[in-house]
Amino acid sequence: MVVTVVVYAADRQDRDGARLVVGNAHGKQSRVRVMWADGGDAGQVVEWAQHVGGWTLDSSKRPNGASRFQVVPKRWVVERTVAWLGKYHRLRKDDEARTDTSEVLMDVAMTPVMVRRLAHIYANDSS
Repeated sequence: MVVTVVVYAADRQDRDGARLVVGNAHGKQSRVRVMWADGGDAGQVVEWAQHVGGWTLDSSKRPNGASRFQVVPKRWVVERTVAWLGKYHRLRKDDEARTDTSEVLMDVAMTPVMVRRLAHIYANDSS
């Protein structure tokens, strides 16, 4: 389930973007306990996420010394979500002039996925 979407300019570091995501998620979802991030998002953002929302920010970076391809836990979640978004023509390219338009389009694109998941959850609860 998508909790929040934040689109920002490419000249901003991912760790700064992670602060935007954590700040935007604050107060929206009380059931979130763990967030996953790229290895580059680690550091002070981990402590900040714990302080702001009480969330554990788990970094999915490759183990130290790994020189070959290695499966990294939870990274597939992000890659799968990006692939789902790629099915929508307006999201294949960065043509939007405003970041808030891109954020809304991502919410619209993820709506069918979330509706299917909710339908599955409620169908299993009623049995």
